[in-house]
Amino acid sequence: MNALNPAAESAGAAQSYADRPWLNSYPSQVPKTINVERIGTLVDMFREGVTSYGARNAAESFGKRMTYAELGRHADAVASWLQSQGFRKGDRVAIMMPNVMAYPAVLFGILAAGCTVVNVNPLYTPRELTHQLQDAGARALFVLENFGSTVEEALPDLKLDRVVVVKPGDLLGLKGSVINIVSRHVKKAVKPYSLPGAVGFKSVIAEGARQAPKPVAVSPDDVAFLQYTGGTTGVSKGAVLLHRNVAANVIQCEAWMRPFFGERTDHVMVTALPLYHIFGLTVCALLMTRIGGCQLLIANPRDIPGFVKILKKSRITLMSGVNTLYNALANAPGIEEVDFSQLVFAVSGGMATQAVVAKKWKAVTGQPIVEGYGLSETSPVVCANRLDIEEFTGTIGYPLPSTDVSIRAQDGAVLPFGERGELCVKGPQVMAGYWQRPDETAKVMTADGFFRTGDVAVVLPHGEVKIVDRMKDMILVSGFNVYPNEVEDVLVTHPGVTEAAVIGLPDPNAGETVVAYVVRKDPNLTQEELREFCREALTGYKVPRRIEFRETLPKTNVGKVLRRVLKDEVTQPH
Repeated sequence: MNALNPAAESAGAAQSYADRPWLNSYPSQVPKTINVERIGTLVDMFREGVTSYGARNAAESFGKRMTYAELGRHADAVASWLQSQGFRKGDRVAIMMPNVMAYPAVLFGILAAGCTVVNVNPLYTPRELTHQLQDAGARALFVLENFGSTVEEALPDLKLDRVVVVKPGDLLGLKGSVINIVSRHVKKAVKPYSLPGAVGFKSVIAEGARQAPKPVAVSPDDVAFLQYTGGTTGVSKGAVLLHRNVAANVIQCEAWMRPFFGERTDHVMVTALPLYHIFGLTVCALLMTRIGGCQLLIANPRDIPGFVKILKKSRITLMSGVNTLYNALANAPGIEEVDFSQLVFAVSGGMATQAVVAKKWKAVTGQPIVEGYGLSETSPVVCANRLDIEEFTGTIGYPLPSTDVSIRAQDGAVLPFGERGELCVKGPQVMAGYWQRPDETAKVMTADGFFRTGDVAVVLPHGEVKIVDRMKDMILVSGFNVYPNEVEDVLVTHPGVTEAAVIGLPDPNAGETVVAYVVRKDPNLTQEELREFCREALTGYKVPRRIEFRETLPKTNVGKVLRRVLKDEVTQPH
């Protein structure tokens, strides 16, 4: 910054971003803006998709396909049933399922009833589930039976009017032993559970199909999703995503990608990203509805041999994933037998894509990985590389149409191009705020309406954006946020622990891994015993992979643990 006149330099830098130099690097067929005045609702978008693409396949799972017309009928049945049970516009309804065939019908049925979707990671512990559903004020929950025992344990602390139990074979038309095979593929076997008063999904479909849902006046400014995230700081919060936010992002993605989709009618998107994650939700479930593509639903992407078998039997044209997924597939036995000749592009987000993974992927498939960037708070896509790149770029590409970015100092001053600072975003896809947390919303919004991402970035001369670091201590494990405070809070509840500090360290497979430094109260406490304790309260990816016992932890003079010192000991050894 200019020491003599920093305000003038900031104003000049702001004008440089206002000039939007990235537009000069757009493909000629991509519009510079979308018509934000004509953005409808996700219900409108779904209805248009069902009407326009009725005979096309909307989803495929375990070799069974569902057309858009069938999906429309099932979604209507879900909406009608919710209305018959007294659910009204604005009520929050949660989904706790992996990518099974019932998911899209439940998703669109909730939206068609005018309700708000609360997506839940099905691997959450009872503690995590309780926090999220209590915070959201959820009145109903659709849960896959494999996770019924988790719901049973949390149920006394929840205020749910209805629980709907979905079986893995629902909407697949499968029977007997085949259903058991499907169940095993969703990662977690069915434990005994008791959910008094719960309704089976088949009953929901049968009862709901008896009459059409009543029309609901859903507007673009109604809340479509409470998408839970830690944001840039603190405990998990619900990003309030309006219909207009998410619909805008779908249209932005379509505008960016449509010239490369072609007008073919047989697109198949590999949907291995979980639909409860904002990336999979928008880029797979919603974008495919917009263009009439088919989602190839992968229930358990961690089963790489099973995943490869599915790919061998499929004709795929589009793919989305995260670095860890591309890495696992590129190195999987049998991947060379998969036919990638129809693959138009493979997009990556959620975490940094490693150059070595991108190189291996291109060698296997002939297509580079096209990296993008987004957050739950931005519905999610902010930036993406051009889809006609020949090689992996290592940047997150350019801001999408109707998206502005700027790089700012901690005091909010806009920094010149080429300087590192916090990436800030403005556009129709930016959330309305955090659910019932105006104080947290104020922390992440600038006075001129930009969202502070918490990521350190630099804008290159032609408008490409490159992420170089993160503002906070958040750990990113395979695209999922892990917050050290939460893990530390669990560790120190063990009677054998005095204090703990958690950091993230580089990992070749997951991007980062969770590492805990612990001062023991009980000298006999073992690493495995402590790790098992964590598994009771934390989802698997949050559990420390490495635990190191120490006599003391580095601290400031007021007693705050210095995580950075711990990280530097490992990453910058002397």
